[in-house]
Amino acid sequence: MKEPWPEGYGRRVLDEVDSTNAEAARIAARLQGPEWILARHQTAARGRRGRAWANPAGNFAATLVMRPTESPDQVALRSFVASLALYDAFVAATGRPLGFALKWPNDVLLNGGKVAGILLESAGGGGALSHFAIGIGVNLRAAPEADAVEPGAVRPVSLMSEAGVEIDPEEFLDLLAPAYAKLEAQFVTYGFAPIRAAWMERAARLGEVITARTGRETFTGTFETVDAGGNLVLTDAKSRHVIPAADVFF
Repeated sequence: MKEPWPEGYGRRVLDEVDSTNAEAARIAARLQGPEWILARHQTAARGRRGRAWANPAGNFAATLVMRPTESPDQVALRSFVASLALYDAFVAATGRPLGFALKWPNDVLLNGGKVAGILLESAGGGGALSHFAIGIGVNLRAAPEADAVEPGAVRPVSLMSEAGVEIDPEEFLDLLAPAYAKLEAQFVTYGFAPIRAAWMERAARLGEVITARTGRETFTGTFETVDAGGNLVLTDAKSRHVIPAADVFF
């Protein structure tokens, strides 16, 4: 049974836009509450570190924009809220949790391949944010070719190819928005601890050796945990590394 659209959350569906995160920045000042922006087509989609993001027809491209009041470091922990919401939406869409896992910092895996990614963007000054955007891309119907991603990155997959499930982007949003709203309420009420615990239960490669590249350094070690600040914690024979931001490779 499909859950109703969450109370207090706006919804706008656009036929075409440059990017949903860019649209979020344009409308944020006029919003009275959090709002989902879904685009059927993006002309300038982008991923982390300014990388292009392929968005074929039938795939999911949306942004949740809000104006939170917490400190920027606390606001950024909503990446984990969004990851968990995506996980729950996928389970609702497929009827099964098997094959899905969460890859730090903000990807969702299906059968070991990347099926969804999250891009966080914000604006503000003086320690406060004027708006915060959670951009979400999901390979519902098609995935980029393996040679379209950087060497060593996990292979892109689609929900259709790996799970045999066909779902429209608007239908997927109807699953994702209620899932996010529930977890957002939990985050606001109880803080990061329960979100972190749930995320860890679904973490990919926990306890295994992985590699994290920060742009300046490369760390290889055992994925020990994600700490209370959302940082990746790796251990090797010599030390323990606490990493706030990096690309992770298996």
